[in-house]
Amino acid sequence: MNADWLREAPFTLVLSSGFFGFFAHTGVLLALEDADLPPARVVGTSAGAIAGGPWASGISAAELARRLGTLERAEFWDPVWRGLLSRSERAELKRDPGTSLGLLRGRKFDALLGDMLDSSITHIEDCPVPLAIVTHDLLRRATVVQTRGPIRPAIRASAALPLMFGPVRIDGRLHADGGIGDRPGFSALEAGERCLYHHLPHTSRWPRPSGSDADDCRPSRSRRVLLIPGLPRAGPTALDHGRRAIVIAREHTRRWLAESMRER
Repeated sequence: MNADWLREAPFTLVLSSGFFGFFAHTGVLLALEDADLPPARVVGTSAGAIAGGPWASGISAAELARRLGTLERAEFWDPVWRGLLSRSERAELKRDPGTSLGLLRGRKFDALLGDMLDSSITHIEDCPVPLAIVTHDLLRRATVVQTRGPIRPAIRASAALPLMFGPVRIDGRLHADGGIGDRPGFSALEAGERCLYHHLPHTSRWPRPSGSDADDCRPSRSRRVLLIPGLPRAGPTALDHGRRAIVIAREHTRRWLAESMRER
């Protein structure tokens, strides 16, 4: 069974980029907890960092699912464009005219991360489970794997989807969504590192500089790939789809763990 392969030796859980796919990633984490199969390390890119970061910091998948189950758009929705602001938000912007290069300012998102992470963890290297967060250095046009430093800016940067969020400064450099250059997050893996990769399909019409879905989903001797069909597409105005995605991903992962490796 796939579960037997994971039990043979320590494995890394790799959670891909994918818009609001952190809901589905949480369902995968729930199923792994149900089966008592905790990963030895976590790699997260964008949506993967939003789910994987809190879990690695010490928040259980069940706690994470409960938090996401009550998520409301107002908790992260702080638009910069005046035409999208309420009267009270326009007044706040006059008092503090700081702007973003994206649709959202990101301050509410940062506060939300503070609520989702274990409060005792401020730096990536302090996580009980080793964590790697993939970001993209905009000026160098290069993928960067963050394994040290403040955890909240790294997650914010990894999930700074162009046009939605402005880039985040890390060590004086501007970083944005890690999926720009490495959507799966494979750059954070050592050669031959055993991993379970949860793949969120690429749905954008724009081409991918980091390769195709077929490349990402190719299993190997050291990699098992989990692809969950039929996930509802969640978004800022479809958070209920995300809550359904948690349930679907959990059930599908449970079945996948019980399958023979020959069946995939």
